Amino acid sequence: MTINTLARVDLNLLVALQVLLEELNVTRSAERLHVSQPAMSKTLLRLRNVFEDALFTRSGRGLVPTPRALELKQALPQLLEGIGGLLVRTEFDPATFAGHVRIAAPEFMAVQVVPQLVGILEEEAPSLCLAVANAEESYISELESGATDFVLEVEKPVPRGCLVTSLGNFTPAVWMRSDHPLAERDFDLEEMLEYPFVQYYLLIAGRVDATTESRFDKLIGRMGYRRRKAIVTNQLMTALDTLQSSNCLLLATMDDLKQESEFYQIVRKPYPSSLEHEPFIPAALLQHERTANSPMHNWVKEKILTIVQGIRVERDMERNLSPAIARAQPR
Repeated sequence: MTINTLARVDLNLLVALQVLLEELNVTRSAERLHVSQPAMSKTLLRLRNVFEDALFTRSGRGLVPTPRALELKQALPQLLEGIGGLLVRTEFDPATFAGHVRIAAPEFMAVQVVPQLVGILEEEAPSLCLAVANAEESYISELESGATDFVLEVEKPVPRGCLVTSLGNFTPAVWMRSDHPLAERDFDLEEMLEYPFVQYYLLIAGRVDATTESRFDKLIGRMGYRRRKAIVTNQLMTALDTLQSSNCLLLATMDDLKQESEFYQIVRKPYPSSLEHEPFIPAALLQHERTANSPMHNWVKEKILTIVQGIRVERDMERNLSPAIARAQPR
């Protein structure tokens, strides 16, 4: 039977047929379906027209099914159970679920969240695979089309249909190697601009271009300053290797890449006080409303939010301990 044929049939008739086959009585069938006896008789007439068969004949005890009706009796229960199963939301079992989730994120966010998420999946959802890629400018259309499930990004206005969950704030910072001339002291904007910069594309920024102005470039431009760029790249390892082996500076945040900054012996310094800037960079988790009621997507989202919350708690503890440790150092 084709879709076009099914489109001309009221599938409720199959439910009525099943009840008639069970009761073999029009009156009792009407009672079970909460309709009048005349309405049930009309339903039987419609069934006969659909199947081009009498389906039932009358006897002194009620209805007697025809051979065609007996054939249908064998197939109907499994068919109706299958249709009913479509209407019941199944429980998501991460231990048995097999599939994949596609996440787009800037590398500095991905390296914090993804390794922990993989560890959780390995233990709780071993057949759920992550596909992780850099976030591109087309991430909204990818969410809309289903090519991407989640995007980690800086929070900004998004079109209708996209759901935004806040991940907290990042604090801007200036990065440099640990033995950089500015590493052990405070500095002003003019001193900072005496050094070349590594411009790493932390966030979605399209094609890498040395002439592209970042928010920082526009900010200092309004103050009458320009910075000298030694390299512009979207390659994280290249940026960090360059930072470690030169006097270059890099604009990042106080929060991200903790492990990498320790490995590369990188120092984070706050922006100069003379630089009027936004004190926080808000981060967000984006998804399309299409996945809002998906048990699998909600499970993965919960894990991501738990990881981010754990990172925040750990960082807050470190910041609270740092002044106490400094005071305890011998002078």
